[in-house]
Amino acid sequence: MARFWKLLVMICFLIIIDQITKGMTQSYFRFEGESLPVIDGFFSFTYVKNPGAAFGMGGQASPWLRQLMFLFVPTVFSVWVVYMLVKTIKGPVHMSLAYALIFAGAVGNLIDRYTLGYVVDFFLFYYKEHDFPAFNVADSCITVAAGLLIFDMLLAMKKKSTTDQSAASSQS
Repeated sequence: MARFWKLLVMICFLIIIDQITKGMTQSYFRFEGESLPVIDGFFSFTYVKNPGAAFGMGGQASPWLRQLMFLFVPTVFSVWVVYMLVKTIKGPVHMSLAYALIFAGAVGNLIDRYTLGYVVDFFLFYYKEHDFPAFNVADSCITVAAGLLIFDMLLAMKKKSTTDQSAASSQS
């Protein structure tokens, strides 16, 4: 149960940091697209209003479809993530951490969608004319969680491979 409370504190902390950094971005910049170089030619803080999903996908869809895709579905998904978090709380720590990070990221972006109608992004990495789509703290949480889930999948594959090899050698 101690892990649950630690994860709950982490979730709250990440949501607060996400919202504070988005608020600071909106306060500092007057217009979308304004930018503050941090590492010239590589990284800047840039104010981006993202009405879509990752990389802006679906941002041009009709309003009712955007509400379905970016409000209703993520809200239902967040409930499922809480279920998975509770289900994995006594399992490997990386799994409950992954679900906690997904939940924190989903809630951080849902707050924006419900209050603003878009998500505030501001981390922008680029090189010359090539850039990676802007993102925020909530997106970072989800990305780290995806890495943890991939790590878990690789562990499961390795375990299955080892089990299959052991079974094959014991049958010979």
